[in-house]
Amino acid sequence: MKLTRIAGLTLAASVLAFSAAAQDRVLRIAPAAPPAHPANGVLYTNFAEYLPEESEGRLGTQMLGPEVVNLGQMKDALLSQVAEVGNFLPLYFPAELPYMSLAGELSLTSGNSQAAAAAMTQFMVECEPCQQEMTDFGFVYLGSGASDVYEILSTRPVLSVEDLNGLRLRSGGAPWARFAEHFGAVPAQISVNDTFESISQGVVDGSMASIADLISFRLVDVITDVTFLPLGLYQATSNFHTSGVTWASLSLEDRQAMARAANRANADFTDRWGRSMPEEAEAAAREAGINLHEASPEFIAAVQEFVATEAETAAEVSAERYGIEDAAERVARFQELYSYWEGVATEVNNEPEAMAQRVYDEVWANVDFSTYGQ
Repeated sequence: MKLTRIAGLTLAASVLAFSAAAQDRVLRIAPAAPPAHPANGVLYTNFAEYLPEESEGRLGTQMLGPEVVNLGQMKDALLSQVAEVGNFLPLYFPAELPYMSLAGELSLTSGNSQAAAAAMTQFMVECEPCQQEMTDFGFVYLGSGASDVYEILSTRPVLSVEDLNGLRLRSGGAPWARFAEHFGAVPAQISVNDTFESISQGVVDGSMASIADLISFRLVDVITDVTFLPLGLYQATSNFHTSGVTWASLSLEDRQAMARAANRANADFTDRWGRSMPEEAEAAAREAGINLHEASPEFIAAVQEFVATEAETAAEVSAERYGIEDAAERVARFQELYSYWEGVATEVNNEPEAMAQRVYDEVWANVDFSTYGQ
């Protein structure tokens, strides 16, 4: 990012800042999403509520909108301290965060949102090279969330494998690009914030995404068809990517408060993104006259056959492209964690407060915050 852009962001942040005399420290937080998206309306809104509670009033927040810091700017905004905590998508930077990207490469293999979020969180917290790459990058990790199962949102019916041939689809990362290419579609690496414009202008024919995007990004106005397929879910998130400079300046008690607040908000966010919002989006689609298609058994079988190869592919990609020698073992570990947390999620009926408590008890309660992230 150019220095002039950094200066502009800094000025914007200062204009938005407000005094909070009752709090010792006000952190600049950036959801990098519009208010309608759960990353803003739930994830960061709830975090802003939980943080003063968990810190006994010592910590507060100032939220910066996506017009100040968007997803593509997040790395530079955090490094420059324009934002101190931000919604960060590691798949935007796979070469710099290869271990986290390894778990992201497994996105097509997951199906339960709360289980995927919990597995991702435990995987990252307990993985030493994962933590080292975060430290080298200048950031601290405070947990993940996950979407619902992805579908095909398109401007024409996709009823069979053959209908995918030549279809131009926005892809949120390498796993979906592989899926598209395997079936003859053309993946396009487009920011989710640009999906509406890209579809409305005919640049792409649709998107492989959560049905929640129909209301998060107004795709309900440009999409004509939704095909329900088991296309995994988005799990490679770092919901509260925290500047290492900011983290180092916090007391032990405030670091612990940050982790507790983030953990609660992560589960709320996953419930909203992975359960309630998709239900609302489906209702909005029906009201708008969008055609909703259940994929045929043959279509689903073809997709599942491809997905069955993804764990091996993820290990190969991570070993060959990023030099992770124990990639196969890392993949196996993530799958083990996902299986465990899938059982927990079923046990508690995916209830967010119960999931947050279990993740805290089994992951964050075991962290030494005097050394974590440093």
